[in-house]
Amino acid sequence: MSARPVRRPTEHAAIRAAVRSARRLPPVHTILADLIAAHRAGDQHGVNLCAHLAVRVAAPEVGE
Repeated sequence: MSARPVRRPTEHAAIRAAVRSARRLPPVHTILADLIAAHRAGDQHGVNLCAHLAVRVAAPEVGE
């Protein structure tokens, strides 16, 4: 018996809506302050998120 993927139309609609909507990014100084706080707390996941977000703010054409 093969498992068929469950079709979720609301999930597809949510992804389409997220792609169409522009999200405002916080100022880079706020992101860097959070990056420093995450580093001091030893939160590697937070450091990673803040670093990637800082790159998106600094160079918006990257990753698009």
